[in-house]
Amino acid sequence: MMLRPILAFVAALALVLPVPAMSWGYYAHGITGRIAMANVSPQVQAKVYALLKQDAALGTPDCPIDTVEQLASWADCVRREGWRWGYTAAWHYRTAPICEAYDARRNCPGGNCVTAQIDRNHRILADESLPAAVRLEALAFLVHFVGDVHQPLHSGDKEDRGGNGREASYGIVPDMNLHWIWDGALAERAVTSGAEPIVRRYSAEERAALTGGDAAEWGRESWQIARDFLYPSAFDRPVCEGELPDETALSQEDIVESVPVARRRVQQAGLRIADMLESAFAPGPLPLPERDR
Repeated sequence: MMLRPILAFVAALALVLPVPAMSWGYYAHGITGRIAMANVSPQVQAKVYALLKQDAALGTPDCPIDTVEQLASWADCVRREGWRWGYTAAWHYRTAPICEAYDARRNCPGGNCVTAQIDRNHRILADESLPAAVRLEALAFLVHFVGDVHQPLHSGDKEDRGGNGREASYGIVPDMNLHWIWDGALAERAVTSGAEPIVRRYSAEERAALTGGDAAEWGRESWQIARDFLYPSAFDRPVCEGELPDETALSQEDIVESVPVARRRVQQAGLRIADMLESAFAPGPLPLPERDR
């Protein structure tokens, strides 16, 4: 009888405690990849799996691509080898100040930001004249970066490195930061909540409501969520009227309100990946990104 309260506490803690390897770096990224594969044509599925067979040619044995989940998280895995892949670190985000007007061209020197790399890798993937291994690398980057741009704190920033500089607790779990919460615990809760499975074939009506736009627009959406919802919810105050505290605590109410926001971003990422794969593998030339027209 004495053990029951302790076991209940441990079970509750396990549900909210994030595992670093199972954040947007693996778990939610893997889910976006699975959503995408459930919503592309059989022809595109076959082309994706054919490229996966070129895994050995990438020369990344510590970061294999045998599954869609590994494909979706490969860009995070190789980044750990800084001596070889460190130059890709800036490709995972393009933060913009939430208290200034949004500028899709800002903070992306030389195309070194997530939105530019989505466009770049989409075009590489679509170029059938390139070696298969080059296209596989582009596929892995594309799937991952579309996921990244949908995480609000990869786009919105309040002088805190996208929430990394704000200590936060998640319910009963202390000693985290705001970015980590949205990457890990909240992402896991979002994808496991809901009346329907998040990985499924979506209807045309659902896809119409969740897709559209381009990489720059997806970044603006994330920035706006950070400005209008994420920071105000986390700090319970207007966020552009003075400095914010260095630490905060997300209440259970904050978490419950955040779950559908995070879930929608995962769904949008997966379905938009599906659209990009369909267009990349479709015959005919791709339209130029807006800035290149």
